[in-house]
Amino acid sequence: MPEIRTDLAERLRPIQPALRRRLARADLLVQMIRSVNASLDPERVGEEIVSLVADWLPVADWVVLAVDDTGRVRALGVSGLTPAAEGVARAVGTCVIRTGDVFSSGDLSADRRVAGLGGEPPAVAALAFPLGCRGRTVGAVVGVDRVRSEREPKLTPATLAVLLVALEPGAIALDNALRVQRAEALSVTDDLTQLYNSRYLSQVLRRETKRASRSGRPLSLLFIDLDGFKSVNDTHGHLAGSRALVEAAGVIRVSARETDVVARFGGDEFAIVLPDTGGDGAMAVGDRVRERIAAQRFLQGEGLSIALTVSVGVATLPDVSISADGLIHAADNAMYWVKDRGKNGIHVAV
Repeated sequence: MPEIRTDLAERLRPIQPALRRRLARADLLVQMIRSVNASLDPERVGEEIVSLVADWLPVADWVVLAVDDTGRVRALGVSGLTPAAEGVARAVGTCVIRTGDVFSSGDLSADRRVAGLGGEPPAVAALAFPLGCRGRTVGAVVGVDRVRSEREPKLTPATLAVLLVALEPGAIALDNALRVQRAEALSVTDDLTQLYNSRYLSQVLRRETKRASRSGRPLSLLFIDLDGFKSVNDTHGHLAGSRALVEAAGVIRVSARETDVVARFGGDEFAIVLPDTGGDGAMAVGDRVRERIAAQRFLQGEGLSIALTVSVGVATLPDVSISADGLIHAADNAMYWVKDRGKNGIHVAV
């Protein structure tokens, strides 16, 4: 879409009678229902909502946001937003999801509602609408213009009422897709450690790789292997080994950040997905894991005091790969680089 220089409030005013008539048509409702229910993938649903709303309202850029199963506000469908604009749109969406209210602003840089939520807000206009379903706000659709507006860009009560009704099928479809995704997450939990398992790790990596490639933000992956774990099983038995794995999983989980995804890859190998994180940030998390595992004395409840260390491999997109499989391969190789050189260390794939 070409850069828009005219005032958003002025663009909205003359189109509203025709927009009300359009949104009240039964065929548009049918189109909306069919479009948003074509998939149970939340991102696909978000993309459909963005496509439809961008056709209804003359705002430059759009994004649909929802809270995912980690509690993080996540972009599910984007049209035109730069990475910088996505940050302020996320701040606006967070505000809408929290309050359930319609949001309009002629100048985000002077709007106290988003101050401190998304960095330094630009001097642009914005509109955002809650996606309400089953008595709660499941997400928000946010439009960010490219210039500020002299007046607040508002829809009339009649137009707003019709628009919110038209958005209801999208909200229901998004809520259903998110519920399915959360149910799937319950089925991909490792029984022993209660971390995510390798199946979910693969799903998250593919989702985050797509998002990172679109936004231009980094994505890092840590591969963690317990050094000498076989000796625990050989000396103290597999039951003791399983309990040590559970303890190690707990240490790794609390060493990661709230936004990271921690998984048991298999056996005594673990992985951490770090969204929006470059090599330096990943190194910091990896070092924290390594230091805390080394400081822990395992199986003290069994009357033992076992010391373990870890070998950690780090890989960052797009530095070493542009695919999920490539990221896994690079992190795995980096981890084995450490193991081949004495263990108890961390190495960054290049």
